[in-house]
Amino acid sequence: MSKHGGKPNEPNEPQIPAGGWGSVKEVTTILLKERVPLEGTQLLMQQNKPDGFMCVSCSWAKPAHPHPAEFCESGAKATAWEITSKRLDPAFFKRHTLRELEGWNDHELEEAGRLTVPMRYDGALDRYVEITWDRAFAEIGAELRKMDPKQVAFYSSGRASLETSYMYQLLARMYGNNNLPDSSNMCHESTSVALPKTIGVPIGTVVLDDFEQTDCIFFFGQNVGVNSPRMLHQLQEARKRGVPIVTFNPLRERGLVSFVNPQSPVEMLSGHETVISTQYHQVKAGGDVAALTGLCKAVLEADERALTTGGPRALDTAFIGEHCHGFDDFAAAMRARTWGEIEKESGLTQAQIEQAAGTYLRAKQVIGIYGMGLTQHRNGVLNVQMLVNFLLLRGNMGKPGAGICPVRGHSNVQGQRTVGITEKPELAPLDKLKELYGFEPPRDKGMNTVEMCEAIKGGKLQALISLGGNLVRAVPDHGQMDAAWRTVPLTVQISTKLNRSHLVHGKTAYLLPCLGRIEIDRQASGEQSVSMEDSTGCMHGSRGRAEPAADTLLSEPAIVAGLAKATLDPNPKVDWDGWVADYAKVRDAIAATYPKIFHDFNERMWQPGGFRKPLAAADRKWNTPTGKANFTVPDTLSADPDMPVPEDALRLFTVRSDGQFNTTIYSLEDRFRGVQDRDVLFMAGTDMARLGLADGDIVTASTAVDDGVERKVEGLRVVEYSVPAGCVAGYFPECNPLIPLWHYAKESKVPAAKSIAIRVERTGGTGRPLH
Repeated sequence: MSKHGGKPNEPNEPQIPAGGWGSVKEVTTILLKERVPLEGTQLLMQQNKPDGFMCVSCSWAKPAHPHPAEFCESGAKATAWEITSKRLDPAFFKRHTLRELEGWNDHELEEAGRLTVPMRYDGALDRYVEITWDRAFAEIGAELRKMDPKQVAFYSSGRASLETSYMYQLLARMYGNNNLPDSSNMCHESTSVALPKTIGVPIGTVVLDDFEQTDCIFFFGQNVGVNSPRMLHQLQEARKRGVPIVTFNPLRERGLVSFVNPQSPVEMLSGHETVISTQYHQVKAGGDVAALTGLCKAVLEADERALTTGGPRALDTAFIGEHCHGFDDFAAAMRARTWGEIEKESGLTQAQIEQAAGTYLRAKQVIGIYGMGLTQHRNGVLNVQMLVNFLLLRGNMGKPGAGICPVRGHSNVQGQRTVGITEKPELAPLDKLKELYGFEPPRDKGMNTVEMCEAIKGGKLQALISLGGNLVRAVPDHGQMDAAWRTVPLTVQISTKLNRSHLVHGKTAYLLPCLGRIEIDRQASGEQSVSMEDSTGCMHGSRGRAEPAADTLLSEPAIVAGLAKATLDPNPKVDWDGWVADYAKVRDAIAATYPKIFHDFNERMWQPGGFRKPLAAADRKWNTPTGKANFTVPDTLSADPDMPVPEDALRLFTVRSDGQFNTTIYSLEDRFRGVQDRDVLFMAGTDMARLGLADGDIVTASTAVDDGVERKVEGLRVVEYSVPAGCVAGYFPECNPLIPLWHYAKESKVPAAKSIAIRVERTGGTGRPLH
């Protein structure tokens, strides 16, 4: 069902603000549902504080001077989800076979509670059965010793700490491979490829202080109200200073429209909303290259007019002359593009684009923010490079109040890369690892996530060790992949809760339950702390505050060490037991490996606001082959040129709801979009009329490509919504079966989930609208 209330030209679009009483209600509801109202409330007041624990969901920056409640609705849900009083003990698995559990939806699986003991799959019973930790490690180690290291993958999600991640990459490399696929491969790998080529660093240049100095913000393809709601504080403060925020996004996301601050009594009592976006341009899915081309073209045309009239230049010619390479070729390419082709590809008019460009031209310090709406395209790398081009034109890079700001997802997804989680050997300090630990690290390229899936599909992966995550649900092409997972000889899942990846498993499968970050981690030297890196490149310490869900749980470092000792030959230079006893020793090892970033790590990790790793581009030093910031010349106006949409088809892009974080589904409802379930397609009224559909009709969506594979999702309900014509939105991961594994970003191999050609066939109708 849906519960809409739209305005003219905004069919079925709920008009509620982000934050406000709706957010308060959501937090209260999940604390009660997880049976932790008192404990949860007390813990939330320590979340994202300098001496507390870092949020286990998003990676947005943590301020040195936090708000009294430095958590958001999404972060509160993540905390309640982890500290739930519900438990999955061995008796649960005696009651339920895995075939039965496969019938549960994603929400029901994780909502059932915390895993408590290590388990091994029993094929005769079709159940997980309890096993001791010693036996689990011994059996897994014995299996891994028999395998070809090149055919074993060590996957990691973005929640593991810096300490765990460092130990994990060392385990993989001492075992003999660089097969370290991770969740970055699924989202911001396009950033990690694009930015080093253009500005010489793999991450953004913006920190929290820049939001206090900026005079203009541009947003591209990032849903702040769902994926990083704490950023709304910075956006609201900027808006109160009169800073314009210009948004390019296919859907009108509520967090980018208006916000009521739950921490402001005046706003809560009065209902006063802060308008977030001063301009909102609903660009077509896949139209970002064209939109950015139009913006750059408008700036260049304004500069040409200034030269003619003698007015002030639109370009920062001094910056371009001193700091940039390739401007002339780029400018010529922009001038050669016509407004007609830009309008066709972007779905925006010349007037709309010029309006946005006019705002840019009036500003002196501009921040460009983006998310997976730019990265998850066939030309996702080019999307990011085009945003860099736009910022370089007026010198908005490497100065206060300006720069590029990719918003990462998981809480330490950026940090695990900093300490060596990468399949690319050239990005890892292999010589230093050799010096410190006396082994020869592998030098060949490892598998990224798509390549790992290709190996699974081809029967070439012998084992998958997964440090967190729900990879079975996160990857594309479920119809092809689900059966392939079951052919893998060995799968090992290190997890806190039950998910689909535990049910669609290898021939031999283990579940290893771990402590969560919020829980007190007691080791031989006392209570331990961990650390992580936020989305702005700042490192923070984190102390667990809740009692563990069970005394049978091990910490992530202890599990990694257990696997290492059972699998690897003894190495006197690696004291796995000593590292587990005292995580400060792991941090000393990290500092020895990366002295420029982590010197005095143990002393600096509690610095309020975190300590930032060196970032040359922030100081206008460009570690690129040219020694300058590089303009990139686009060869197309389409972000997805290799999957054309037939006339009878639509372009699908996947989205997340306010009731989820990545593959974790906290609730089936999406209050921001006004629906009560997730099996829906959001479609423009004009497309519904063209296809003969009515609001509430049941349809089957199928991928409109001819590669000999049938991909479809049945039982989807059509919801009329404000979506660009020719585009349709559906939820991740429910729509992942429609994404071919081969449809990924060039260079980065990020699945191109934001632009999929699909056909929609009506299979049933309600006979009435649902709003």
